[in-house]
Amino acid sequence: MDKVIPFLMFQDGKAEEAMNFYTSLIEDSEITSIVRYGANEAGEEGTVMQATFTLKGQEFMCIDSNAKHKFSFTPSFSIYVVCSTEEEIDDLYGKLEEGGQALMPLNNYGFSKRFGWLNDRFGVSWQINFV
Repeated sequence: MDKVIPFLMFQDGKAEEAMNFYTSLIEDSEITSIVRYGANEAGEEGTVMQATFTLKGQEFMCIDSNAKHKFSFTPSFSIYVVCSTEEEIDDLYGKLEEGGQALMPLNNYGFSKRFGWLNDRFGVSWQINFV
């Protein structure tokens, strides 16, 4: 076994937009590879066949699904981020919440000074913590 990598499957051609958004929000993050569907291939030409990106050193893979599924992302799997300052958590939560859905608004829930849980505009779930 070489490694274990979280894998995100996007629908409606949103993988590249999501990667660009995520890597713009979190420092030390980058898109490391993109392979696109070409003409006459299984997916829509130009969409992401397979891509990798990193968020603060954590590698992720993603695709634009060429098949429609009756499922999408679920909050039971989330990206967990620990922020260094209250300003950082406020900024990150605010940007991720735009067009998304708050599951637990930023607050002191007893187990953390400041914590929030949300689904972003792509449906990906995030837990943001400031300890």
